[in-house]
Amino acid sequence: MARYTGPICRMCRTEQTKLFLKGARCQSDKCPINKKRGAPGKDPKVRAGKRSEYGTQLREKQKIKRMYGMLEKQFRLTFERAQRMNGVTGENLIKLLESRLDNVVFRMHFAINRNQARQLVIHGHVLVNGKAVNIPSYNVKPGDVIEVKEKSKKLAVIQDGLKELSKASGNPWVSVDVDAVKGTFTAYPRRDEVTDLVDIKEQLVVELYSK
Repeated sequence: MARYTGPICRMCRTEQTKLFLKGARCQSDKCPINKKRGAPGKDPKVRAGKRSEYGTQLREKQKIKRMYGMLEKQFRLTFERAQRMNGVTGENLIKLLESRLDNVVFRMHFAINRNQARQLVIHGHVLVNGKAVNIPSYNVKPGDVIEVKEKSKKLAVIQDGLKELSKASGNPWVSVDVDAVKGTFTAYPRRDEVTDLVDIKEQLVVELYSK
């Protein structure tokens, strides 16, 4: 399966906003956005002019894709599924993205970022309702129980993620039992509950794909 393997911080610099791709580093002084580094390229000032409507919509789509670690084809299929659902397409899109197994593992703090959560799923460390699932894009449903395999609970990456749980404000659509290293996806999140997407305008993605 294709995936991005280049420098992670470069993506945040391209979008000139934090995409929260590297866990605690994104909150530290090492973050290139905190250092106010410019966009990558030989002459980023050339690209810093006023964007067209299409350019603005495209950049918004790229932000969301990169935050959730998805490539174009998979993201487009997710959008088309959101269109077929009842309700507001943009909000449906966020619900589907938030219910991806790799994202739920990240939200439960079994990993410090989505990329790490994806690796845990691919390598078979995660169970859904007692059964091994190694597909990061698997859509979790309300009531599903996600847990780490017994032999994997002491992995350093998982313990590091759980340490961050005490510092975080928590995600109300998941409940976590730290001692058992398991949690429940209690409900699809409301749009206003996904606080790290507060600056994301998913309606621009709807407009882009509706052209």
